[in-house]
Amino acid sequence: MQVLASEAVMSRFHAVYDKLNEALDDMPYDELGVSVEVQDQSKIFSVSSRTLEKLPSLSIPHEFLCPITLEIMTDPVIVATGQTYERESIQKWLDSNHRTCPKTGQILRHLLMVPNYALRNLILEWCEKNDFELPRKAISVGSDGSSSELVKQISCLVQDLSSSQLNARRHAILELRTLSKDNPDNRILIANMGGVTPLVQLLSFPDSKIQEHAVTALLNLSLNNANKRNGMDEARENSAAALFSVSMLDENKVLVGSANGIPPLGDLLKNGTVQGKKDAATALVNLSLHQANKSRAIKAGAIPPLLDLLEDQNLGMIDKALSLLWLLALHPEGRGELGRLSLIKTLVEIIKNGTPRNKECATSVLLELGLHNSSFVLASLQYGVYEHLVDIARNGTNRGQRKAYSLLQHMSKCEHIA
Repeated sequence: MQVLASEAVMSRFHAVYDKLNEALDDMPYDELGVSVEVQDQSKIFSVSSRTLEKLPSLSIPHEFLCPITLEIMTDPVIVATGQTYERESIQKWLDSNHRTCPKTGQILRHLLMVPNYALRNLILEWCEKNDFELPRKAISVGSDGSSSELVKQISCLVQDLSSSQLNARRHAILELRTLSKDNPDNRILIANMGGVTPLVQLLSFPDSKIQEHAVTALLNLSLNNANKRNGMDEARENSAAALFSVSMLDENKVLVGSANGIPPLGDLLKNGTVQGKKDAATALVNLSLHQANKSRAIKAGAIPPLLDLLEDQNLGMIDKALSLLWLLALHPEGRGELGRLSLIKTLVEIIKNGTPRNKECATSVLLELGLHNSSFVLASLQYGVYEHLVDIARNGTNRGQRKAYSLLQHMSKCEHIA
């Protein structure tokens, strides 16, 4: 009886939806002055209602259905608003130049998509429990369906990125940039065929046009979170942003470092525009979380421009510079280069007069240096740091309090002070 009642409800439901769709199809939007946002929602409604015919009679939990197609999701992803959609559906929405969340109508602050693994696991568990087979979605890699030809084409283009012929490189990178622009499946193919490594290497190639195409291609690939696993002024700034995006995952930190992606960032940190320096510092902080990249950043000359940034308060980069200096101070080579009394004096001045976050970061750097060389501790005391550390230990940020307390304890243990 419940099945019959359910089918009767669905029948009436579809009848109402059919009438609504007919009305929406004939709606003179332009004449009525209907906004683009409302038109977008109408299109979603139309697609969703037609998709209802595909749903089986089994009652699927509504949270498992894509809000756009109302089909059970096989690859759910989270967008900037926190809403979850089927990857293919939301990608088509974005590729149609929409920049709003279909469900909430909010403007998307960014276009990154994060896999919703928790929901996918719940869907798989439910399918297994209910003997429900998820639909198999074939990858559409070309308008003519000739996937083998496209695979061969992309494979050749990736190989040509390392060609000794400059024209071959230029052709290959331009083609890959074009292929990765609008098609998410092409992006996956390019990444899976090893395209990320040579693209990163080309960021430092002495040809501004090749650099520009490499940056854009990497940015295109980074739009898909799946590709983050496989991972001239304006071009160089974009390259820093691209490297940061691609290296969000740990395995790509290794990839970018080994592909010689760090030296261009060191150069940008030294010679770039203000925005370029900020992007380079942000990318280097992320990359330097991997131990081997600390040495690479030091060898790339990152420390001298960071010390210069500490002297210029107008750039608003003190926190970022100190965060990177702290990471580099964790490496013996970094401590060796940072071991200058002029730096200790600068750190003490920041601890005295900086913002709470400035003080926290400066205290962290001073602690790391002092733990390995007591002369730095003595120098900081001569510059009058003690009472300010006591104040941070009482009133600073949570991390600042911990660092200041540890540094005060270390000071008390130094034999010259005891």
